[in-house]
Order: sequence, then structure tokens, then C-alpha cells
Amino acid sequence: MEEVAYDSYMASPQGNETFQKIHENTFVEVANQPVSTFSVDVDRAAYSNIRRMISNGSLPPKDAVRIEEMINYFDYDYPAPSSQTRSPLQVSPEVSVAPWDSSHLLLRIGLQAKKIDLSKAPNSNIVFLIDVSGSMYDQNKLPLLKSSLKMLLGKLKAEDKVSIVTYASGTAVGLKPTSVREREQIEKVLDGLEASGGTSGSKGIQLAYKQAQEAFIKNGNNRIILATDGDFNIGINNPNDLKEFIEKQRESGIYLTVLGFGMGNYRDDMVETLANSGNGNYAYIDNIMEAKKVLINEFGGTLFTVAKDVKLQAEFNPKYVKSYKLIGYENRMLANEDFIDDKKDAGEIGSGHTITAIYEVIPSQGEIAQSLRYQTQQLNEKGKGNEMAFLKIRYKDPKEKGGQSVEVTEPLFYTPKEYTQATEDFRFAMSVAEFGLLLRESSDKGASSYEQVLELGKNAIGKDEEGYRKEFVRLVESAKLLSEQKMKKE
Repeated sequence: MEEVAYDSYMASPQGNETFQKIHENTFVEVANQPVSTFSVDVDRAAYSNIRRMISNGSLPPKDAVRIEEMINYFDYDYPAPSSQTRSPLQVSPEVSVAPWDSSHLLLRIGLQAKKIDLSKAPNSNIVFLIDVSGSMYDQNKLPLLKSSLKMLLGKLKAEDKVSIVTYASGTAVGLKPTSVREREQIEKVLDGLEASGGTSGSKGIQLAYKQAQEAFIKNGNNRIILATDGDFNIGINNPNDLKEFIEKQRESGIYLTVLGFGMGNYRDDMVETLANSGNGNYAYIDNIMEAKKVLINEFGGTLFTVAKDVKLQAEFNPKYVKSYKLIGYENRMLANEDFIDDKKDAGEIGSGHTITAIYEVIPSQGEIAQSLRYQTQQLNEKGKGNEMAFLKIRYKDPKEKGGQSVEVTEPLFYTPKEYTQATEDFRFAMSVAEFGLLLRESSDKGASSYEQVLELGKNAIGKDEEGYRKEFVRLVESAKLLSEQKMKKE
């Protein structure tokens, strides 16, 4: 992935919390750069973190607002890959007028990952890497962490094995690989954990990888689950150094799930670095219901990868697109040449996951801004019909170490509709994106308003069996009140 500097952080109003600086994507002229490339992101931590802050009575800092994670917190009813297709990913595109700017369009690229049969899933070798430092003492940290991991044990198979590694001022193997059928023994070790001392996170991570390698299951599901508030104060505590260490572990065949806990001293920047740099995913657990969502409802997606190093590249047709902007994914942008570089790391997608990316587009209305020889030639020779863009996806088989990427392609057609006529899922994703633009106070928010977000969201609730969309509407209502209070003070 593109090199990112971690020299700028944003403190949270909740205390000494830190976030990686986000430089918001801007509109790009198709005449100058018709191709956009990025790594997929199924991390969803930003939304639950923002929810925690708003619920506690304050608007989040701008750098806590990763819009793609907000959108992808919710599942969407996209068509699944058929049994006849070789790809584990099915594309679902849609085009609509942008609610916040009627002269712009939104191009949604939805992906649905195949679901694996968990009864036939390979056996798992899981290392619980648990932060037991003094900073984890609070009720919403170590106690919540224990309850979360106990829930996860209930989803694992009897043949699966679990190890426990802890770190504070030092590190220790709290439990050697133990069959899940010995659940009482595993829970006894969890119950005995207490928070105290410093945070030697880097040594803990090194020991966890060593433990996972010793118990490695060939063709199995080998994964470390790191549970922490990210406050590493002993050993490697600079995100750039930690990034370099984690990157070296990528080809081990061991995946990484990072669960963030707590507030006040929470290091979102550190935890995000861990998940993005390794073959991993990242969730923020602010309450027991979020633990249920991540570890029970989304168990397969959280623990079983179906495609790794997934990259998307969209080439825009100047006949229909004058300029474009990818909403979110700032920390996942790739250079165009990275798309075919199989050594370049990208995101992982789990069983059953849905992924949504939205481009905001300024239409060209049939006028090409510049007469570029090859672009025009391609348009004349290959631009038949009404192709708005051409999508390429590259991914690797997660069962193979290293390996070559598989590439699939799909044309995306220019079929715009009014946003009121868009599918329910697209309208809901629009409302979440607009909410993110407001929270970020984006210069491209156009005529966005909390009233419009609420109207869009309320009219796109759908089935919502777990109530996540209804909760979103309540969250927007709370943010609206906080925003009004902020405006009065100013």
C-alpha cells in the first residue's frame, strides 16, 4: 500500500486519544488521470468509535471519521457469487444523482463475498493476544474483553485450538494450544487475568506470532486476535516502526484480527496501523452488543478470509465523466502501478462480507475536456454502448502463501436515476456517506444537512433484523443536537 506518514495525530475530545491524519480525497479530472486505484477495506471500527463519542455527548474529531468504515459497518443485500463463477466476489454497481448536489452523480460499487460452509471450514489455530497492562483496568476494557472472547469460544469448533498470550510490563504464554472442547480451562485462564503494569505490546506481538507458528495448521485457519486499547508504551511504540515489523509477518500465512477497547487513552492510529499493515481486520468494541455483532453475527467474515490482497481499479470514460472523487478510503489509496504489483499489500475480505465504495462524479455531458490521443482512440474503438467506467479487481487465494493475483473485470454502465428511485440499500449508504461528510465538515459536502440524512436513512431502514439502521437514525438525531449546540456556542 501507499506509504503513509504517521507524524500527525488528532486528539479526541474524550481525552488523549489519537487518530491518523486524514487528507480528504479531492476531485480528479479524468482528462489528467482517468484511473483510480485503491485497496478494499472491510474494517468497521470508525463507526462504533464515532457512536461511542456521540453517545457520550461530543462530536468526533474529523480524523476519527473514516467514511468508508462507516458505510461498510452495515450489510447490504447484494447478489452473491454463483457456484459457476471462479471469483469469490460478485460486483453490484448502481448510479444515482447525489442527494447533496443535483449536478453530481454517485457511482456505487458493491461487492459481495461468497459465504463458506462453516461446518466444513478448516480447523482453527487461534492465539488470543491480550493486553493486560494497567491501562486496561476500566470496565469497558479488560472485563468487556473477557466477555467478548468467551462469546467467541461458543462459536468455535471442538477441534479448534486456542492459545493465550498476555503482555503488560512483560509477556507470558498464559495458555498453550488447547482444544476448545476444554472450554472451562480456557475460560478459567481468561477469568484469572488482571490489569497492571506497563504495555510491552511489541514483545507481545512477537511472542504471539511465535506461538501461532509453533501450532500452525497447514491449510487451516491460523489467526491472532489482538485485544488492546493500542497504548503501547514499552518497546515498539511508533506506528511506522510497528508497521515495518507487522509487514514482515504477512507471508507467514497467519492472519490478524484486532479488537480495540476503551476510551480516554485509546490509540486508534496504532490499532489501525496493525490491521492495515498485516493480513488483518479491525473492529472497535464499545459494548457487549458490538462484541456480539463482530464475533457472533459476523463470525465467518471476522475469522475466515476468502480473498486477500484485494485491489480495485476503475478507469473512467471521459464521454460521461469529467471528474471523480472516491468518498473515503484515504488511507487505502494505491498508486496505479501498484495494481499489478503482486508484492504490494492490500485488503482482506472475509466470508459473507459486503464491501461498498462510492465515487462522487461530475458528469462531462458528452464533452471531452482534452483531446488525448490514446484516451480518445480507446473511446472510439472500445467505448461501445454506454460504459461509464471499467472496473478491474485483483485478489489472491488466501490459502496460498504469496502467489499470483487473479484478475476479473466488469464494465460499469451509465444508467443514472434520481436518488429517490435508487435501491433501498444505495439510499441508506448515501445517508451514511452524507453523515460522514457533515461530521468531517467536508468542503465537498454541498447542500448536505442532518435533515436530509435523516430523511434518507428513515426511508431506507429495510428489514433491519438487528436494528443497526434504526440505531443509525437515532445516532444522527443525537449528532444533529450536538451540532446545533456547537453552532450556538460559535
